[in-house]
Amino acid sequence: MRDRLLRLSLSAVALTAASTLIVACTNSTPKHVDAPPAAIALAPHDAKLNPTTPIVVDATGGTLTQVTVTNAAESGKQVTGKLDPGGRRWSTTEDLGYGATYTVDATAVNADQKPVHQTFTVNTIAPDSTAYANVVPDPDMVAQTGIGVGQPISVQFTAPVTNKAEVQKHLKVTTTPNQPGAWYWIDDQNVHYRGPDYWKPGTKIHLDAEVYGVDLGNGVYGAEDYSVDYTVHDSWIAKADGATELLTIFHNGQQVNQMPMSLGSPDTPSHNGPHVISEKSQTVTMDSCTYGVCAGQPGYYNETVLWDERISSDGEYVHAAPWSVGQQGSSNVSHGCVNLSTDNAIWFYNHFGLGDVVEITHSQGPTLPVWDTYGDWTVPWSTWQKGDADA
Repeated sequence: MRDRLLRLSLSAVALTAASTLIVACTNSTPKHVDAPPAAIALAPHDAKLNPTTPIVVDATGGTLTQVTVTNAAESGKQVTGKLDPGGRRWSTTEDLGYGATYTVDATAVNADQKPVHQTFTVNTIAPDSTAYANVVPDPDMVAQTGIGVGQPISVQFTAPVTNKAEVQKHLKVTTTPNQPGAWYWIDDQNVHYRGPDYWKPGTKIHLDAEVYGVDLGNGVYGAEDYSVDYTVHDSWIAKADGATELLTIFHNGQQVNQMPMSLGSPDTPSHNGPHVISEKSQTVTMDSCTYGVCAGQPGYYNETVLWDERISSDGEYVHAAPWSVGQQGSSNVSHGCVNLSTDNAIWFYNHFGLGDVVEITHSQGPTLPVWDTYGDWTVPWSTWQKGDADA
């Protein structure tokens, strides 16, 4: 009996020990599993990056903690950039340079805050040459006076443009109040912007020529972006009627003056159509040799003329002509200009400026060509719109 009780006690002790061992095994702490490392990569791009395309660095399996982009050719100058709120993407925020090499250094950490570092090299395209987009008129010249209602917005490229449609996408005009408008390529280097009608007085015009990085064609790229602002002043329109030899002046649509004048003679007739004042000077030396009639030839002249406002690039002006006062108001005797008396020319000079309009009718000459600064308004609006490279 006693032996039986002893065997039962020993069995109970063994069972208790086994239970304790089982509990100890089931309460052990699990082993830590390391998080996978973060990975860093550049966003896909062409082998040679356009300088307006941002360099983009992405992190997967972690977040970016540091990114620097430097240009060794500029003494290690850093390019500015921005990290997105999630910390997984970093992008440059300024344009790069042409034909440059950039070093990208990036660091990211995974969920365990273990860092990984990566270095990349990025090259940008190197154009054969670059061209500027110059805007006419120079905004500094008209900052105080503003421009007239007939002034087209003119962009002159310093090299021929063959990719006209692409370039036009980067020429943006905003008008306040809003008015319709379209671009028209005068030639391969000159594109003008105007609407179906003259600008409204007081219009604010803003142009963004965002041509940096734009392929102009034949290996030529835009050299830099450019923006300008213009304000259109009061409407000044002069109507020169070759049938009556009278110049009638309208200010904001109301007649304010009328004066006798003389247009071009039958041998040297003035062009018909709207003309736009592109220059003004109190003194101009007019030499017929500039268009082929030189000293010793019939019709040659070389004279200093006062109170001059140019209305075409081939030598048509509104100016003082005291020598023809006897014919002004009765016959057309000039070499293509609008001749006025000295007093009337001074009045005209003091009231008309860049972009103001002189509309010539009933002359025996042809219509002012579109390329003859500025023959823009002789082109019908329907035709002008077809000259838009996107049309």
